[in-house]
Amino acid sequence: MKRTFIDLLFITVGALAFALGINVFVIPHELGEGGVVGITIILYYLLEWSPGWTSLIINLLLLAIGCRLLTRKTVLYTLAAVSLHSLFLHLTQGWHIASNDLIVNSIFGGALVGFGIGLIVRVGGTTAGTVIIAKLMNKFWDWNISFALLLCDVIVAMSSYFIIGAERLMFTIIMLFVATKVMEFVIDGLNPTKSITIISKKQDQIAQQVNTLMDRGVTVLSGHGYYTKTSMNILYIIVKKQEVALLKNIVKSADHEAFMTVQNVQDVFGKGFVELQNS
Repeated sequence: MKRTFIDLLFITVGALAFALGINVFVIPHELGEGGVVGITIILYYLLEWSPGWTSLIINLLLLAIGCRLLTRKTVLYTLAAVSLHSLFLHLTQGWHIASNDLIVNSIFGGALVGFGIGLIVRVGGTTAGTVIIAKLMNKFWDWNISFALLLCDVIVAMSSYFIIGAERLMFTIIMLFVATKVMEFVIDGLNPTKSITIISKKQDQIAQQVNTLMDRGVTVLSGHGYYTKTSMNILYIIVKKQEVALLKNIVKSADHEAFMTVQNVQDVFGKGFVELQNS
C-alpha cells in the first residue's frame, strides 16, 4: 500500500507537470505537440475544443482498445495518469507566463512535459495515446514499438504545420527533443546503473575486494580466449554510477593488465537496487 501511494503521488506530480507544460508554454505561444496531446491542441486551435475533455475521451477510447496489451497494474496507473492529466489540463487552462521568447518557451515547455511523462513511466504507468497505437502496430504488423511511437508523434507534429506555420513547427521539434531528453533522464537518471565486465588473471582478488569494500555481488562466467584457447573466468558486476570510480581503482590496483568494459543499464531489479514487484 505504501508503494502504491508513492507511485500514485509520482503520477499526480507527473500529470500536473505535463499539463502545466501544455497550458503554460505550448498553447499560449501556438506551439504544437506529438501524440494525442498534439491532436487535442490542433482541435483547440481549429475548434476551441477543451484540451482536457478531448484528451480524456481519446485516451480512454485508445485505452479500452489496447488494455489487453498492458498488465493490470499498467492499465490502472495509466487510467489514473490520463484522468489526472485531463483534470489538470482543465484546472490550469488559461495559465501563462509573460514571456514571448519562443526558444525559452520551447525549452521550458519540453522540460516540463518530459519531466511529467518521465515520472509517470518511471512508476509503471503510461500516458496512453500513441503508446497504445504503437503496441497495436507491433502486435498486428510486427513494427518496432519505438519506431511506431516516433512515427505517430512525427505525423501529428508535422500535421500542425498547416495551422502553426513553419517557424513554430521548428520550435515544436526543439521542444519535443528537450522533452525526450528530460524524460530519458527522469526514467533512467534517477537510479543510473552500470554493468561491468572484467577479464583478469586476478579475478579472485578483485571479486573479494568488491564483496568486502563495495558490498556488491559478483557473478563468475566461464569463457576462453579464441586465439589462445586459454580458459578463464569473467566477472560480471552491476553497480551504481557513483561506484564505478571505486571499482576501477580496485581493478587497477589488483591487475594493471585487466580488461574492463562499462555499459549503461536501463533497469535493474533485485536486492540492492529496485525491488521486483508483481504487476
